[in-house]
Amino acid sequence: MLTLTTLKSPRGANKNTKRIGRGQGSGQGTQAGKGHKGQKARNGGGVRIGFEGGQMPLYRRLPKVGFSNAPFKVVYAVLNLEKLATKFDKEVVTREILIEKGFLSGINKSLPIKILAKGDFNKPLTFKGIEKFSAKALELIKKANGKVENA
Repeated sequence: MLTLTTLKSPRGANKNTKRIGRGQGSGQGTQAGKGHKGQKARNGGGVRIGFEGGQMPLYRRLPKVGFSNAPFKVVYAVLNLEKLATKFDKEVVTREILIEKGFLSGINKSLPIKILAKGDFNKPLTFKGIEKFSAKALELIKKANGKVENA
């Protein structure tokens, strides 16, 4: 029967710490696991990250020129007309309605929206306050007698 008095730690759960540099009898005396002499055997010894023994380090050998547009990249919440056609029928499509119907969740609620033209679409929807449309999506919306209104 298992009681508080019979509880034991499993085998190997408690292990003695390795006591380094405590004499020959400890098994970790003399060099204390640091090998023979050298910079890394000394107190406070060792080299900094990226040091290559005096050779010009990689981070200094590589060129640092050019421009990255990554910090200025605009990320959009992407929606397809095919999916919108499943839940909308001759209505106005706005950010609030898209959130309400479950098309936008998490971080996508605050991102600008882009509508793409994947699949079939033939419903006369009015889009208000949607930031971007693909050229094909605009074509399909116009073909279905839909409207795109900014603001």
